[in-house]
Amino acid sequence: MHILLINPPNCGRSIPEERYGITSLKQIFRGEPLALEELAGNLMEHTVRILDLKADPDGLDRELREFQPELVGITGVTCEANTMLRLAARVKDSCPATVVVGGIHASNDPGFFNHPVVDYIVVGIGKKVFAELVCALESGNENDEKCTDLPGVIRTSPGRQVARPQLRNRIADLVMERPPAYDLVQRYRSHYILEKLGITMGFVASAFGCPHQCLFCSIQGQTGGDYLTKSIETVIRDISLLPEIPVIRLVDANTFGDVTRATALGHALLASGLGKQYLADIRSDTVVRHPEMLRQWKEAGLRAVIIGFEGIDDASLSAMNKANQATMNAEAISILNDLEITIVGDFIISPGYDENDFDRLDTYLGARQIDLPMITVMTPLPGTALFRQEQHRISNHNLDYYTLTNAVTPTKLEERRFYSRYAELLVNSHHNARL
Repeated sequence: MHILLINPPNCGRSIPEERYGITSLKQIFRGEPLALEELAGNLMEHTVRILDLKADPDGLDRELREFQPELVGITGVTCEANTMLRLAARVKDSCPATVVVGGIHASNDPGFFNHPVVDYIVVGIGKKVFAELVCALESGNENDEKCTDLPGVIRTSPGRQVARPQLRNRIADLVMERPPAYDLVQRYRSHYILEKLGITMGFVASAFGCPHQCLFCSIQGQTGGDYLTKSIETVIRDISLLPEIPVIRLVDANTFGDVTRATALGHALLASGLGKQYLADIRSDTVVRHPEMLRQWKEAGLRAVIIGFEGIDDASLSAMNKANQATMNAEAISILNDLEITIVGDFIISPGYDENDFDRLDTYLGARQIDLPMITVMTPLPGTALFRQEQHRISNHNLDYYTLTNAVTPTKLEERRFYSRYAELLVNSHHNARL
């Protein structure tokens, strides 16, 4: 079967840019489409192409005309969901292909894609079940139970409600024996660079899900709350498949969620002789409780960690169900500074921020050595606990604006002032940013 897998173009919209001419807040999603590379790696019996519209925004018509796919798979995050439907409509207008959507938004809010231009929705990791769906369709079983009974697969029925299926979150779903098809994006490699820093970066997944339950996080929709890890041998293999890439971004929500396994992985990376540098996500309490593990990872090539500090006091952390303390964040910063590991620190500002709140965060960032603060706006993403809590307050339902840099609930400050303070905060905090 001819299968085309599509990564949407950059499509998130920006309220501060459109209404107030503030251009510094708009985020651009970059990096290779690893989810599609993983899917393609389990479709070796088929002819597969990956179309990355972030790198080739005008490529869809050409691919549909030249490749003539029989099945098209489209992935995306929440701010890309509307565009995913538009892409599906263009596919249906151009060819008789079966259209399947998946990804993090489909996993959290599958009903959004219960639309005539979509045939199937895949919820969860999808690597195993997507290949099973392809097999069933190729056998001509589109209308029988072999498709509709697949765990995590929904046959669309526009006009009727669809139920979110139970996920089959077994380690087998990672299909570790089939590596990502990195070769399918080779033509785009020159685009996967952090331009401001001149860093060429490749993506590798070593774990899926997270053992914690932060209020705002959408990761649970992918794994049903489970924390699944790839074998150490599989991670080393996947990294070795990117021999010319000097920096590897481990794209896990929490690379160190299982400390015993993470320690063993650090030892294996050190012994591998791969000579890479790594960026990985970690919680601040893990840093504080296991500094010896970080020392070993530093020796293995750990260049930077991404930490979700989120708030600057215990009250804000508790409100997010972060299960952490401000003192723990401060101690983690000190430990990482001593180890000379770069800190990419995530912070979340609330639409309810007033002038004093912005001042406090500005002072906090100015007093601490956080190399690259990343500041987003608290956004109730569909499917999350935060969405269920805040749904009645949402004033902007257009998912194009769910980029984490727009307030989709009312701001306490006058809106222009809120975004002006947000922009000033980013400028101040990024003054000496480095990675």
